[in-house]
Amino acid sequence: MGPSLTFKTGVRDVLPTVFGYIGVGLAFGIVAHTSHLSLLVVAGMSFIVYAGSAQFIITSMLLLHDPLSAIFISTFLVNSRMILMSTSLAQYFRHESLFKNLLIGTLVTDETFALAMNKQNRTNGQLSFAWQSAANLVAYLVWGVATIVGAILGGMIANPTQFGFDFALTAMFIGLVYLQLISDRRLGLSLQLIVMLFVAIVYYFMIAVVSQNFALLIATVAGCLFGMEMKKCR
Repeated sequence: MGPSLTFKTGVRDVLPTVFGYIGVGLAFGIVAHTSHLSLLVVAGMSFIVYAGSAQFIITSMLLLHDPLSAIFISTFLVNSRMILMSTSLAQYFRHESLFKNLLIGTLVTDETFALAMNKQNRTNGQLSFAWQSAANLVAYLVWGVATIVGAILGGMIANPTQFGFDFALTAMFIGLVYLQLISDRRLGLSLQLIVMLFVAIVYYFMIAVVSQNFALLIATVAGCLFGMEMKKCR
């Protein structure tokens, strides 16, 4: 990953990440098919909802015949972290129009956000609309196609959990955390580990009193605030 911020560079930089999209997308498609979701529903969910973790949750809730209100609320809580990510990313695009910022925010994901944070470490804190759009668009298309292919292949696999497909999303997030830890030179490894431990502790205590999704949201916000204070102290 070099300092260039062109559209072509964005495509090249995101390519290693899309292999994770392919794996998790195939896994989701297979799980969705075995959960009796049609190919049209899988495609619609991937290109409209476009949220890996939320799509797994929606699929399981549909299988259990949960009410739509519960599905909407759960999806919002799981994806609410994107509000924080988009807010953090917006500072790099203050000079761009509102329309361009909306385009970026609409397609940003955990993976492209992490990629952007790694990229700005190599560009003196600079990002471009062309580079970010390329990363977002490639990830979006690869995810959608991978889930559709997975749904088609799902007919060949009766029980996807026996192959560990349900762990694919967790594995991707572990990889993203590792890349963030080794690439962010501004914060340092020790500070990042302290914030991660703080978030884990908050989450552990919160799940005893609220739902898992809401506990995750609270832990994320608390971690952001705690990290900001720790950074000021340093």
